[in-house]
Amino acid sequence: MLRRLLGIVIAVALVVIVWLRLPIRIFYRDGRPTRIGVLVNRVGAVYSALGLPPAWWVTLETRGRRSGRSVSTTLVIGSHEAENYLVSMLGEESGWVRNVRAAGGQAVIHHGRRRSVVLEEVAPGQRAPILRAYLRRARGARAHIPVSPTAPLAEFARIAATYPVFRITRATSRGQVRSHPGSPATISG
Repeated sequence: MLRRLLGIVIAVALVVIVWLRLPIRIFYRDGRPTRIGVLVNRVGAVYSALGLPPAWWVTLETRGRRSGRSVSTTLVIGSHEAENYLVSMLGEESGWVRNVRAAGGQAVIHHGRRRSVVLEEVAPGQRAPILRAYLRRARGARAHIPVSPTAPLAEFARIAATYPVFRITRATSRGQVRSHPGSPATISG
């Protein structure tokens, strides 16, 4: 078990190092992951599902809008004013965004443990500070979102309608939604 875990950690470390050094077009083209991008996402999903650090790197599981099967995507949780958010670095056409919308926001976040959540879409007028906080954390998203993480909020407001943002709330046992403030570690671990 320990050898397997160590092997996974080393594999993910190598993937991340390579990912940071290679041009982004190798992983994504036309808003969709390439074969290499799919492989990197799968390795990242296994890594985050094991609950390994960082706590804000999670696997989002949604029901495929066409297939009905579970679809996993590795994402970074952005945090702003004690709330946690998921941001689509690829914009409106991202598969996970369409799946979440088709499922009425129902999803599962996996980081060590699985948590049923409801993702509530944030209005474009409220996205700017969340996008800035997200970009400060998600280095890989910087190649996709054409604003510097240190830019003024006005620049983020200009592009906010292009990048969907979802507030993470926890689903209760009776199907009700409960606001879930706190650190990303609270959600994922």
